[in-house]
Amino acid sequence: MVILGIDPGTRITGYGVIEKGNRGLEVITYGEIKIGKGEALSQCLKTIYASLMKIVEGYTPDVISLEDIFYGKNVKSLIKQGHARGAIILAAAHSDIPVYEYAPLEVKKAVVGYGRAEKSQVQYMVKSILRLPDLPPPDASDALAIAVCHSNFLKAGAL
Repeated sequence: MVILGIDPGTRITGYGVIEKGNRGLEVITYGEIKIGKGEALSQCLKTIYASLMKIVEGYTPDVISLEDIFYGKNVKSLIKQGHARGAIILAAAHSDIPVYEYAPLEVKKAVVGYGRAEKSQVQYMVKSILRLPDLPPPDASDALAIAVCHSNFLKAGAL
């Protein structure tokens, strides 16, 4: 099973593609979709959508796992994150790929064993679990953690 994990953001959207097979988890690719400062929201969403469509076409994931909205942020950040999530869900829908959501606490617990782990702890554990030579960038690391979380739980009920 090929899993595309996504950490949504309007300025940086992290992504990570892993495969769960007989030999465990293997990283296929990961990275960050970065949007320039001052870009209009419509351009940000267009870039996220187009970039994800290329990733989907290149790696043909079976599922997309997506971080759910984190409610501790300010309202303006929540709304922007909601827009980014909409572009991601639209890309998945156009590609007929089911989308599964995981709360940040679920992801941290699945990867670190503690739901209130620091970002650096998540990065280190992702590196360790996936046997990466270096720490991935922060948002890519979060995306890989979301993919690992899905591989652990294989949640039922897509969006």
